[in-house]
Formats: sequence, C-alpha cells, structure tokens
Amino acid sequence: MPSVTPDDAPPLADLMPWSVAPPRLGRRWPTAPDPASLRTRWDTLMKAEGADREALFEPTRSRTLRSAVGGLPGQTSGTQRLARASGPCPEPVRVLHAPFDEQWLIPDHRLLDAARPELWRVTDERQILVVETAEGPGPRLLATSLVPLLRPGRVRPLYRRPGGTEPNLAPGLLEHLAGRLGHLPTPEDFLAWTLAAVRPDLTVPLTGDAGLWSRGVELGGRSLWLMRRDGERPKLPGGRRPYVRAPLPTRPLDVRYDRDEETLHLDEGRISPVPPQAWDFEAAGVRVLEQWIATRTAEDEPGSLAAIRPAAWLQTWTSELLELITVLALLAEVEPQRAELETLDPVPAAELRAAGVLPVPEAARRPATVLDHHEEGPEGQFALV
Repeated sequence: MPSVTPDDAPPLADLMPWSVAPPRLGRRWPTAPDPASLRTRWDTLMKAEGADREALFEPTRSRTLRSAVGGLPGQTSGTQRLARASGPCPEPVRVLHAPFDEQWLIPDHRLLDAARPELWRVTDERQILVVETAEGPGPRLLATSLVPLLRPGRVRPLYRRPGGTEPNLAPGLLEHLAGRLGHLPTPEDFLAWTLAAVRPDLTVPLTGDAGLWSRGVELGGRSLWLMRRDGERPKLPGGRRPYVRAPLPTRPLDVRYDRDEETLHLDEGRISPVPPQAWDFEAAGVRVLEQWIATRTAEDEPGSLAAIRPAAWLQTWTSELLELITVLALLAEVEPQRAELETLDPVPAAELRAAGVLPVPEAARRPATVLDHHEEGPEGQFALV
C-alpha cells in the first residue's frame, strides 16, 4: 500500500466547492412515509383555530403561524400567514428523509425552519445531489435526485444552475484531468469516480491512469444508478429475488433477521431471501433496513399531527422494501472493490495548485445568481432572485 500524506488527495470541499446545509424542518409532521397522511395532517391544521392551531403547528423561534416568508422555489404553496391560511394541502413531493429512505414532504416554506431556497432552485430532473453522511460504517457519500433532509453533512449539487448547466466543480479541473487521461471527463464521470474513490476523511484521490479511471467511473456509476434507482429495477444475480413468503401483519412490532435462512421476520410475516449483506448494510452509523422499518411502525404522541399515520402497513411499503433489500445487497458487493481506488497513488494536490485549479475562487463557493424567473414573496408579492 503506498504511503499517503494529507497533500496527496484534495478534499471534496475543494473539488465541489459550492455546498448547502440540508433543510432544517423544525417539526416532524410535514414529512411522512406516505402522502395521504400529509394531506390529512394539513386538513387537520386548517380546521383548527387560534391556540389549537398554534399547538398543532409546533412553533419555534424560526417559524410561527405569523411568520412572513416567500414561496418555496419551484413549488406552488401559498405565502399567506398560516394564522389565517386556508385551502388544500400543497402537493407532497418526494425527499430523501434518511439514507436510502425516500419519504414525502409538504413543500411549504412556512412549515420549514430553514428551507434552503438556493437548493430548491437548482433541483430538477437533471440535477444530482451529493450528500455527506455522518462518520461511521457505510458510505460517506450518497447521491440522490431528491432534496435531502439528512443532517449534519453538507449537500453538494453537481450543477450550479437548473437544467444541468455550470458544473459545481473547481474551475479547470476537468480540463486538467483531460490532459492526464487523454479525454475530457464529463461532470457525471467525475461524480461516479468520486463515489468510488472517496476516502473516509472526504478526500478524493485523483488519477492520471486512464485504465484505472475507467474502472473507477464504472464502479461509481453502478453505485450512482443504485442510489438514485434510476431506470430499470435492479435484480440480484442468479435470478434471486426477495419475496413475501408469509403475509405481513397490519402493524408489525417484532422485527428480527434469521441469518441462516436469510429471512426477515416482521411478526408472523416473512420476506426471503434477504442476503446478510443487505441486513447488515449501515449508513450514517445505523442499520438501514432496521431504521427504514422502524420509521413506518413507530407511534407519535397522541394528539399531535405526526400521530396521524396509516392504521395499517401499506402495500406500497412492501414493494419499496423489496426493492431496498435488492439495492443494499448490490451496493454491498460494490464496497470491497473500492479498496483499490482508496489506496492509489494520487495526483498530488500540489499539482492542482501549480495548474491553477486550486485554490478555487471564492465565487465558486457561493450559489449562482438565478434571474430567469419570478418567485412569490410573502403575502403574494413577487421577488426577483
């Protein structure tokens, strides 16, 4: 294994310089594993009046029923103060609630303590968001097309503008790599390499070896495809596929895993085969499958909006769980192959400094100015950003 010094590999924060803190909700009830619960929660809030509405809302220092805030970019929620608001629930949108856990959010700026509008402005069908996870077992980076709510790590969009324009990369980085590799990498190539090669300290070793680069891009590209679940459903090799072998209960309480039989038990319900590497898969220091199931079976304080949830396990959750098992098993197969990239002899950061790629200009660490559309301000006013 080659010796590695701190100067050998540049930090991700220099290679993808613009980052945003994840949105901070301030209250749990605007998110749920199903959209119907969110609509019921909203209707319950709108029917309440005075002190009852305030208690249900759960005010904080950042948001109360009287807070005046603009609309969330790209969404159609209202901007009237919630103390006197009425009307239907804004259409829930998918978000990444926890590692590999896609849930739903009421996309209303009035409900979120810190919505990060700059992140919503650039999130579209072309965008890929890189999410830093907490230190611990599992991947340090996730990739998603959804607005992520994971804390405490930073979110690094691949593009600084909507429509997949202006890569959020150190200026001149791709061109410098092209001189080494013999071809110009795309931003997506760089992202795939990063997912494959990133180290636990969030440094990213780069290479001028075209063959090694190609293997890393292929490996990271597979991780990217699995994380985003983009396109054809993934399948386990050898024709294996997890099935429900015994019906799942209406609200499973006891979750256990039989490693010998590769079976996941939810009370009397059984799913198999569940490969051990899927059950053991961790991210941000927690076992993903265990947390995913617990989120859908937990109970909240009676009388709170968060306590409004399905009375029984949903069929859609079963389908999502079966796919998640497959995704985690396939990602676990990728992980051992990353070792070669983490220990390579990298392009020194000093070389990037000599080429003028580093340090990045301060403007690259700030969001791009978006001036191509109006956004609704508080109480229906319009603002240019």
